[in-house]
Formats: sequence, C-alpha cells, structure tokens
Amino acid sequence: MINYLELENQFTSGVYGKRDVVMVRGSGATLWDADDNAYIDCVGGIGVANIGHSHPRLVEALTRQAGTLITCQEMFYNDRRAELLARLAELMPRDLNRFFLCNSGAEAIEAAIKFARLSTGRPGIIATVRGFHGRTLGALSATHKTAYREPFTPLVPGFKHVPFEDIEQMRAATDKDTAAVIVEVVQGEGGVYPGDPVYFQALRELCDEKDMLLIVDEIQTGFGRTGRWFATQHMNFAPDILCLGKAVAGGVPMGITAFGPRIKNLTTGVHGSTFGGNPLACAAALATLDIIEEEALVGRSAEMGAYFKNCLRAIDSRLIREVRGLGLMIGIDLRVRAMPVVKSLMDEGLLVLTAGTTVLRLLPPLVITREQIDTAVAVLESTFNEQTKTVTT
Repeated sequence: MINYLELENQFTSGVYGKRDVVMVRGSGATLWDADDNAYIDCVGGIGVANIGHSHPRLVEALTRQAGTLITCQEMFYNDRRAELLARLAELMPRDLNRFFLCNSGAEAIEAAIKFARLSTGRPGIIATVRGFHGRTLGALSATHKTAYREPFTPLVPGFKHVPFEDIEQMRAATDKDTAAVIVEVVQGEGGVYPGDPVYFQALRELCDEKDMLLIVDEIQTGFGRTGRWFATQHMNFAPDILCLGKAVAGGVPMGITAFGPRIKNLTTGVHGSTFGGNPLACAAALATLDIIEEEALVGRSAEMGAYFKNCLRAIDSRLIREVRGLGLMIGIDLRVRAMPVVKSLMDEGLLVLTAGTTVLRLLPPLVITREQIDTAVAVLESTFNEQTKTVTT
C-alpha cells in the first residue's frame, strides 16, 4: 500500500505546515482520510468550499465543460466567460461592473494595486495592521505580518501600514502620493476581527475627499461567508475595487478584481493572465453561483452562523476569551496557544484553522448542518475541558 504522507514529504516544496493526515474524499461539510475516518470540516479549504465538497451540480458542470472546451485565453471571446461576467455584474455592490479574471486572490490583489497606480498616477498604498492580502510580492507588501515579510525584503516600495479602524491615523498617513487604501471588512488571518460600519463609512468619505481609491479585500468573506453576499453590505459602503477569490468557483482556482468607473487607463497589454477566465473555471463559477442562490446559502450562513456563535458562547470554559465573527466566519479567541488545541480537535474528528497565536478560526462550508454544529461544539467543549486540566496541573 502506498504511504502518501511519505511520498508527498519526499517531493513537496517544504513551505507548508502539514497535518499528519491524508485526505482523500469529501461531501458537504465532511472529509474522509485514507483510513476512512470522517471529520467535520471547519477549514473549508480556508474559505473555499462554501457550497460543500464535491457538490453534484458542480461536478456535473465541470464534467460537461471539460468535454466541450477547457482553455480559451482572453484574446478570444467565450460563451461561459461572457455569461459569468454578466452574472457577476448583477451581484456586485454599486457601480462595480467591470472584471479582471485571474486564478487566485493574491493575483486579484496584484491587479488591484496595478490598476490603482495606473488610474491615479500615484504609487502610494496604505494598508492596515493585522491585514493579510496574500504572499506574492505586491500582495505581501500590503500584508502586515513581519514573519511573512522579512525574508523577502526589500518589498515593493510605496506601502504604509496604519492601525485598523483608526481613521485619524489613516488620514495622517495620506499624502500627495497616495493612490489607494486597501482593507479587509473582516480581518481573517489577523484574528477574525469584523470592522465597524462607522469606520468604513468614514474611510469611504476620506477616500472621496482625498481623491484616493478604496480597495476592499473580500477574498475570504465574499460569496455568502458572512451572511450577506459581500461583507461590505453589512457596513453600508461600496469600494472602488473589490478583490474576490476562494469560494467563487466551488474549489476550482479563480480570482476576480471587480471595479467601477474610477478605474481608468486600462489599455490593451497593461495586464493579463494566461489561465484567467478559462471556460472550465467560468463554468464552475456559474454553477457555484446557481447553487448559492437556489439553496439559499447566504441566508443559511447568517442563520447557522448565529446558531454556532450562540452555542460557542454558551460553553463554560475559562479558556475562551471571546467569540466573534460574521455569519460562518467565526473566531474563538483563547487564553492559550491555539495550535495544540487544533491538533487535539483533529484527533477528535474536527478540523479548524488558526488566526494568529491564540485564535481558532472556523470557516465551515455553508451547507454545514445543525447536527454537525452540535457535534463540533461538543468536541470543542470537551477539548477545552481537557486543555484546562493541562493548564492547571
């Protein structure tokens, strides 16, 4: 029998922290390993599997498109791409009706940075403390975490970081060279911190006042994760550029840079992508959007997210400092390091993420059932009780 763990370790890059389990199958909010052990998945591909794993309608759409046309670069028009662009325009917040299609969230951020500089003729980008925008060089320059940044300095010049939700420090950081501000509505990797609507509305006003562009990173929060189609809808503001990815194509790689009329000077050849907008990914995205709408997963995210958070807040454990989040994007801030807890939870059949040193991050598929949530909460409570014994002894 092949030992897949050893085989992968022999040839993998080494840049990923891996868990000692080989996942081979998924359905809904459940994953199975090579030994046929089942896990409740609250990782969800780091917010990718909103419609669940291997949804039959997505599988059918991929199979049909794979037998028709897989690749078609954007030098040619394509039926699936045209349909997806029109569909996206119907869903977007105000005036965002133009789209650059790529292969990942980080690529969407790279395009946003380039488009902002090209449109304004200015180089400066202001990002926020605890913000995460990706690991390619431009996206990394906007990302705040020192451990990610330091090995690759010098990074792209022109970036500043100011505290999240501090509008006065944001104002003080602006100058004649500032092209854009980039923010997350909910800081995901930074600890699952939802922002305040008042802050985002003030930020929108500041960008208008200073003739700067507002870039919003909804790569993790987009397409129903927070209980609205987009997290900006909770906050009653609209960006000039919206960066999307992760969940849009049900697990097939896709990134989207959506923008409105303030983006200009995009002439032929200033940017591009070989695989961006390929028919296979576009067919997957169309099927995914159908599933989200027809199965009412946005509303389900709001309902199940509220239920999940209420159950978590009812756990009587001194390990829990705070439970926060929007929809089914949930953070459990602990008084101990999170990673040992993550490993213990996996041993009990529950998969979760971290978000910083002490925060457990839960991003389950939006199809997770109430029964699965109840089981997950029971596992969390039991694990917290065991961890408490370890801390006190």
